[in-house]
Amino acid sequence: VQLQASGGGLVQAGGSLRLSCGASGILFSTYRMAWYRQAPGNQRELVAAIFSDGRTNYADSVKDRFTISISRDGTQNTMYLQMNSLKPEDTAVYYCNLERLSDGYTVWGQGTQVTVSS
Repeated sequence: VQLQASGGGLVQAGGSLRLSCGASGILFSTYRMAWYRQAPGNQRELVAAIFSDGRTNYADSVKDRFTISISRDGTQNTMYLQMNSLKPEDTAVYYCNLERLSDGYTVWGQGTQVTVSS
C-alpha cells in the first residue's frame, strides 16, 4: 500500500484548503484512514479519522471546521480533509495514515505543509 498526500499550501486566516491522500492497493476490508499533523516543537497529533464503515472522529480543536471524507474505487481510495475557517494554530505538516484494523499494520504518507498566516 502506498499513500500520496497533496493539497497543502499557504492561506490567510479564515481561509480554506482541501488535502487529498491517495491510497492504492488496499485489499483489506476493515481499516482506518486518518490525518495527523505536527507543528515545529510539537508531537504529532491526530486531526481526524475515518473508518471503513464510515465512522469518523475529530480532534476537539478542529470539530465544526474540518471534514474528513473518503471516496472508493476498487482498491484505490482517496481520503480528503476539507479545512475551513483556518487558524494560524493549524499551521503544521499534515500526514495521512492508513491502519489495518485486524493487526495494526500501518502506512504513512509523506507530509504536506499547511501554513496559515494571521
